[in-house]
Amino acid sequence: MGLFNKFKEMFKKNEEVKNAEEIAKKQEIEIYDKGLEKTRKEFVNELSVLGHKYTTVSEEYFDELENILIMADIGVNTVMSFLDRLKARVKKENIVDTKYLQEVIVDELFIIYVSGESLSDKIKMNPEGPTVILMVGVNGVGKTTTIGKLAYKYKQEGKKVMMIAGDTFRAGAVVQLEEWAKRTNTLFYGKENTDPAGVIYDGLIKAKEEKVDIVLVDTAGRLQNKVNLMKELEKINKVIGTHIPGAPQETLLVIDAATGQNGILQAEAFREITNITGIVLTKLDGTAKGGIVLAIKEAVNIPVKFIGLGEGMEDLRTFDIEAYIYGLFKDMINDGE
Repeated sequence: MGLFNKFKEMFKKNEEVKNAEEIAKKQEIEIYDKGLEKTRKEFVNELSVLGHKYTTVSEEYFDELENILIMADIGVNTVMSFLDRLKARVKKENIVDTKYLQEVIVDELFIIYVSGESLSDKIKMNPEGPTVILMVGVNGVGKTTTIGKLAYKYKQEGKKVMMIAGDTFRAGAVVQLEEWAKRTNTLFYGKENTDPAGVIYDGLIKAKEEKVDIVLVDTAGRLQNKVNLMKELEKINKVIGTHIPGAPQETLLVIDAATGQNGILQAEAFREITNITGIVLTKLDGTAKGGIVLAIKEAVNIPVKFIGLGEGMEDLRTFDIEAYIYGLFKDMINDGE
């Protein structure tokens, strides 16, 4: 079995880690392990009970499996297509043992994410001049905090970072972002109660003068009137592209993982009004709805680029599908030893 057995081998208790890359991978997986604990406790515990309740594959088993997957917020459409694939594989391989089928489930959920065209979780960098990352999302999802954590991440990597406050009319938004700039020792540009595109225009002039590597641009989160927001984002994109050809290199949509299926609705709505290149899922550690990662991929086909696994500065992690799958299924995989 592909991924399932790969993890079993990787995490044998007496296995010696051979190089720095393997050490880093193990450490990253341990962070995911901790961050996905709430989802795993509910999701995998239910799967384990199901495996003990039914020792052989049956329609009743599939009915209960369907409910467990939906409760993990993987999404009804994703679950239906997943179960069709699973049943086809059971028939083709003549699988009758539910314990063995659990291994197939791990592999098939992994395949859901990586199948189809290759979705890169890497940030597209600008080889000439600043890399501009435009941040969008409704208010209250942790967008400003995410910008601060991204600034910290890139600062730690030795990049020169600037934040531009494009959410100019929301009370306290500009001041909040400026505070994050102070905390992360990064550059800042912003003005309150003025045209966002104008602020971004002036901020980008400063960014080029300062020879900044990464520019993180905040935007308003008002989705109630999509037409107005679309016009605002079109204007912002035009201003950015005029200053820096090919920019923004990324437009990242920030979604609160705890909102579950509502997060998919947000992704669909924002995709209608601007070109979303990646998703940041915040607060994944605080919810049992960790299956939302798979649902978003299936529903909108936009890669998750970062996930929030805690409140600390360093807890915004680059998304790693293998570490995510292990974080969900660790107990089941280790039980298979």
